[in-house]
Amino acid sequence: MAGQRMIPQQRRGLTAIDGVMVLIVILLIVQMWLLAATLDNFLAGHHETVLPGAILSGLIFAACVALYLFIRRLDRKIRHG
Repeated sequence: MAGQRMIPQQRRGLTAIDGVMVLIVILLIVQMWLLAATLDNFLAGHHETVLPGAILSGLIFAACVALYLFIRRLDRKIRHG
């Protein structure tokens, strides 16, 4: 069982990864809601909401990609010391 113990740095890294993954899930839920609301407004004839919705959706996507890259870098750092 001694081989299964994690050093404190690994535990902190895994906690950070868990936190970032939760943030990504929340951002993706917000993005899905935004897409639904923007599409609903567009189909109702309110075309002025499409561009702001698309821009905001793109920003959320970029944030998710940045967080994903952060997780990959942190995971690599944890695994390789």
